[in-house]
Amino acid sequence: MQLIDVLHLGRPRVIGAWIVDDVVIDPGPTSCLDTLLAGLDGARPRALLLTHIHLDHAGASGSLVERWPDLEVYVHERGARHMASPERLVESARMLYGEDMERLWGEMVPVPEANLRVLRGGESLFDGAFEVAYTPGHASHHVSFLHAPERTAFVGDVGGVRIAATPLTIPPSPPPDIDVEGWHASIERIAAWKPHRLVMTHFGSSEDVDAQLAELSERLDEWARYARDLDQDAFVDRVRSEIGEAVDSDTAAAYEQAAPPDQLYSGLERYWRKRADAVRAG
Repeated sequence: MQLIDVLHLGRPRVIGAWIVDDVVIDPGPTSCLDTLLAGLDGARPRALLLTHIHLDHAGASGSLVERWPDLEVYVHERGARHMASPERLVESARMLYGEDMERLWGEMVPVPEANLRVLRGGESLFDGAFEVAYTPGHASHHVSFLHAPERTAFVGDVGGVRIAATPLTIPPSPPPDIDVEGWHASIERIAAWKPHRLVMTHFGSSEDVDAQLAELSERLDEWARYARDLDQDAFVDRVRSEIGEAVDSDTAAAYEQAAPPDQLYSGLERYWRKRADAVRAG
């Protein structure tokens, strides 16, 4: 098992691509493609496993298929169409990032439908090497992968952002489809695997699995309440204060790059608006 730090915007410990044998889990954005390829050091992967299709996790997938035309790309059924035709995904991201899109993420090249392997959750891949679970909450198209031989769970974003060797786990909650209740169910689903370690795209791995998932669950509810009760500026100040109290300034910058506080507010605020709309609709 190998971690490639793709050095997003030149900063370490923000986005990591993981390699297990000849499988890549979450290759990262196209803006970091050269760093990923350097880390692969000429090795040709047989497949990409995508926890979800957000650009920081899956953006380089199409570019890798261009390089290796028979590369298989495993993705949840809710995300597969956006990998084949990424225009709506890119436009949605552009609403968040504006003129920074190219600098942050680079181009998102479509993945031909013939290369896509559609997941629903419950599958067993590569002769039982990986188990798949549907784990929404952070995104409606999120899955997690358990590497069965080592009991290692690759949890994308639904296991939280936790920079390696720090005590802090935070819930990344960008728009558009944060679902707090669904996220709690996914945390329980991951815990039921009884993994020996968790692997996060942002960033690294941890072996205090139960403690991390409990902290994530508690902070998810706490920050959801912040977003309900505070305006954006007050929410951002509160979140930055909590991060700053837990880690040093360089690490705090990595947390904020992986999970910008204004986006955390936007996703959770949207969650509360959708709940209110559902109540009004009966």
